[in-house]
Amino acid sequence: MSLSDAEYHAKAHALLAAVETQIDAWLEADLVDIDTHRTGGLLELSLPGGSKIVLNTQPPLQEIWMAARAGGYHFKWQGEAWVDTREGHEFGALLSRCASEQAGVALSFKL
Repeated sequence: MSLSDAEYHAKAHALLAAVETQIDAWLEADLVDIDTHRTGGLLELSLPGGSKIVLNTQPPLQEIWMAARAGGYHFKWQGEAWVDTREGHEFGALLSRCASEQAGVALSFKL
């Protein structure tokens, strides 16, 4: 399913904003200390222990890319969710798994 450029930008922006909102809620609840830094379509998560997860929009491909300790992943919009192009994992589930492993605490992104 192909999105218009405007639809892609809206969905990608909403996804990054939802990630930031979830992390802000965890900071408020003192659950985990994750710093975020956003520059345009790039969102960097600095996790406890010094590791990072980088989320990056790729407008020409209409993808979201995630770089984590476990590897690099590309996600495309599949009608209802952002889905990994290689193994079919949903973005929120895979981000939750990677962030939990890197932070050392169970985290669940509800996106």
